Amino acid sequence: YLRLRLGLQVGYSDCRGYRFCYSCRGTPGGATPSLLLLHGFSTSKDMWLPVLKHLPRNQHVVCVDMPGHEGTSCTGAEDYSIQGQACRIHQFVQSIGLDRRRFHLAGTSMGGNVAGVYAALYPSHLSGLTLMCPAGLVYPTDSEFISRLRELEGSEQEESIPLIPCNAQEMEAMLRLCTYKGFNLHKQILQGLINNRIPHNALYREVFMEIVGEKSRHSLQEVLHLITAPLQVIWGKEDQVLDVSGASVLQAAFPRCQVVLLDNCGHSVAMERPRKAAQLIMRFLSAQEVDDKDTKKLS
Repeated sequence: YLRLRLGLQVGYSDCRGYRFCYSCRGTPGGATPSLLLLHGFSTSKDMWLPVLKHLPRNQHVVCVDMPGHEGTSCTGAEDYSIQGQACRIHQFVQSIGLDRRRFHLAGTSMGGNVAGVYAALYPSHLSGLTLMCPAGLVYPTDSEFISRLRELEGSEQEESIPLIPCNAQEMEAMLRLCTYKGFNLHKQILQGLINNRIPHNALYREVFMEIVGEKSRHSLQEVLHLITAPLQVIWGKEDQVLDVSGASVLQAAFPRCQVVLLDNCGHSVAMERPRKAAQLIMRFLSAQEVDDKDTKKLS
């Protein structure tokens, strides 16, 4: 219902037997570049709905389900690594013709890691890059979540992974971890949320073990030197999943990047501060367009 109300259309793109599910609104070729949004771990394209509510109706925007999530194909570990996901997203971009013009790429958490690696692999396709509390860095300060992961390393307690809840109590704890204030949800709503997640938990566990494994853990950090797109960084100051100190890592690597740290905001920027996130992204997109025009005038 909310997708319909926001004017979004859901589509599918099949690429040599691999299916992507996505939603989109608007048409490319407007005053600002097209915007592709990559969601975080164990969510879906719909996590961006609160942000889309505050984007201009004429902004061309595409939200895609990441590999192994929601309506996009579930295959195997090779597609769940950060590099594998970036390659699949490139396949998706080509399949819908998004690469006919340079577009702006934004990603959050796991999706931020993938977006950064994509920017390193396919720099000529992007007009700009927005990373919202991205995974894949070497953080100067461990977050509560990372500290917990270190405790679990080498153990068989897979059910204890904080981002893969197995009951309503763990679901509530995950929401508290991922947000600054948490959500005061009725037990029936919590139970409904967990009932929807449990059938996917085995897959989420497979994806999770791949993205925190040695191959993917610092994927973004390892390719920072290859990123050339104008960069915007948005981070909640109270992030308990990926510490806000990661923003200083990006600022050191890209002195000219735009860094915005949000007060009273945790890891779930798109849920907690959707209006602000939309405003920041659109201002950055508009600035890119002005810069492009200035460059054309100079040339």
